[in-house]
Amino acid sequence: MKEIIVAQNAPKAIGPYSHATAMNGMIFTSGQIGLDPETGVLAEGVEAQARQTMTNLKNVLKTAGAGMDDVVKTTVFVKDLADFAKVNAIYGSYFEGDFPARSCVQVAALPAGALVEVEAIAFRR
Repeated sequence: MKEIIVAQNAPKAIGPYSHATAMNGMIFTSGQIGLDPETGVLAEGVEAQARQTMTNLKNVLKTAGAGMDDVVKTTVFVKDLADFAKVNAIYGSYFEGDFPARSCVQVAALPAGALVEVEAIAFRR
């Protein structure tokens, strides 16, 4: 049965979606951006947004009963691929040991004017 995940320590959804859904031990997160969950304000700059994005993702996974070490695949969306090195360094700091599979793509625009968005697929142990 499908389980809807709503994290209290992540920004409220800005559309008709859940933070994540889980089924048969797999967790599928919606894309997270750099909104502060308390204020709803987007962090300033790509590095601050990348940190907040990854923290939001980590909090959604924790609510779902998983951690960053349970992530098997991520997709990273950036507004400007020239920011890849900055985003990559911050992204990498959220994982210990083996890294998940990943795609990274440049997009024309992201919700709320974000510069970075990350979604993940994880396995609940």
